[in-house]
Amino acid sequence: MDKIVIEMRDIIKNFFIGSPNELKILKNVDITVRSGEFVSIVGQSGSGKSTLMNLIGALDRPTAGFYALDGADIAKLNDNRLSDIRNQKIGFVFQTFNLIPRSTAIRNVELPMLYSGVPAGKRRKKAEELLQLIDMGDRFDHLPNELSGGQKQRVAIARAMANDPAIILADEPTGALDSSTGRMVMDIFHKLHREQGKTIVLITHNEKLAAETQRVLTIHDGRIINESVNETFNF
Repeated sequence: MDKIVIEMRDIIKNFFIGSPNELKILKNVDITVRSGEFVSIVGQSGSGKSTLMNLIGALDRPTAGFYALDGADIAKLNDNRLSDIRNQKIGFVFQTFNLIPRSTAIRNVELPMLYSGVPAGKRRKKAEELLQLIDMGDRFDHLPNELSGGQKQRVAIARAMANDPAIILADEPTGALDSSTGRMVMDIFHKLHREQGKTIVLITHNEKLAAETQRVLTIHDGRIINESVNETFNF
């Protein structure tokens, strides 16, 4: 059986704790994701999905509950170790791309490996391979402002793959793209899942995109209210 890479039990996340305007955002959330799964978390604006993404990505800590990421108990890690975990275990893909404006496509892809201490020659070779994988081999030296939205997102996906993470965490990755470009980005995720066995967690408000994944978790008002398995998953 595939190992568990995300295990959340009874997760609670509150803001303004102890104040009269305390907000209870996540309420007793349980999530399990196994290695090699393609899972979506779907919910409308205000449902708590962005807060949940921040917790899954170790960008924030829960108020209460248990979270283990690829076997590491997040509550027991200091900020430096959490930073290492984010760099090594998770590949982030954001709606707004988050590329460094003055760095070329290939240097953006190299960045996570730079932080990990990978030697320059090895970084360059891996970055070239990743950009070739997502059909960006002719854009190595282009700056982000010389790329279309779809091309930027492909560079962001290559960057997410740089350290061979246990999980790709994609937050509304097609939200800033037109439908045909969004389709291309989803096809890349399917390719990574199918050919490389990547574990992918897709955060989205788009139920059509969520329906393309193996398992759909629906979040509403801070709770997981439904879980469905896609019996016809075949991408």
